Amino acid sequence: MDVNGFFWAAFIVFILIMLALDLFVFHKKDSVVKVKEALLWSAFWITLALIFNVGIYFYAGKKIALDFFTAYLLEKSLSVDNLFVFILIFGFFKIKSELQHRILFWGILGALVMRAIFIFAGVALITKFAWIMFVFGAFLIYTGIHMLFEKEDKEFDPSRNIVIRLFRKIMPVTDEIVGHKFFVRKNKVTYATPLFIALLLIEASDVIFAVDSIPAVLSVTSDVFIVFTSNIFAILGLRSLYFALNGVMGLFRYLKFALAFILSFIGVKMSVNELAKEMSYDFHISNFASLGVIVGALTISILASVIEEKRAKKKV
Repeated sequence: MDVNGFFWAAFIVFILIMLALDLFVFHKKDSVVKVKEALLWSAFWITLALIFNVGIYFYAGKKIALDFFTAYLLEKSLSVDNLFVFILIFGFFKIKSELQHRILFWGILGALVMRAIFIFAGVALITKFAWIMFVFGAFLIYTGIHMLFEKEDKEFDPSRNIVIRLFRKIMPVTDEIVGHKFFVRKNKVTYATPLFIALLLIEASDVIFAVDSIPAVLSVTSDVFIVFTSNIFAILGLRSLYFALNGVMGLFRYLKFALAFILSFIGVKMSVNELAKEMSYDFHISNFASLGVIVGALTISILASVIEEKRAKKKV
């Protein structure tokens, strides 16, 4: 999609304005985000993405619009896995619901910057080294298989995280939560609070998830603008989605299997399409087929989760 600097600048300015309104106007005070409010915000961000998608359709045509929608849905589904990590982090540090919104805001703001770096680096690698697609494909297949057989009963211990261990060597950390402050001063010494440690963990987890999701989205298209905008819209709605789904996580108990299958499928798609291109074969797994696989896998996992949830309630 051929876009000039004006489109880039307009999109970035629009996102910054929306983020500023979100934190400094709509959520100026620390308060518990209720499910109804979270659902409305989720619907708002999804609607914005769909409106943007329609704009792409009229500006660049059906194919590019399909690329955006597929990339958006893929990134959105992979991002849901982040929500489980958020729950673990906030639960471990016993962070109240009214403080979680502010942490997620700054966490997602940092994620936007890191995603931009990952995206531009990924596109640059693909442009210069076509064989990197095989590497990305193999990595996604490995990640999908590893996710499928990963044990769920591993104890969550932030102290083992290398980022936290390195940070504690640089700055002292207090166990006390002081309002919504990330740092406090005691006896002329600056301490980081558990809120900042939680923020660091969220940023670190997003880097890990980006390593999976960015190559997956690049399998849909290498158009920087489409990859970047679809990622941004998916991440912007993640915070609201967290509060909306926090109480119904039981409906996603089988999401891991769907994501594992999707990642493996995308890895196969990347490898097969690149091999066909190198061998000059007239074969290509389309984005429309990818969209069908993503929707189908997510639908089956949610239906299976709902059935299992009802079955578990009957046993109680």
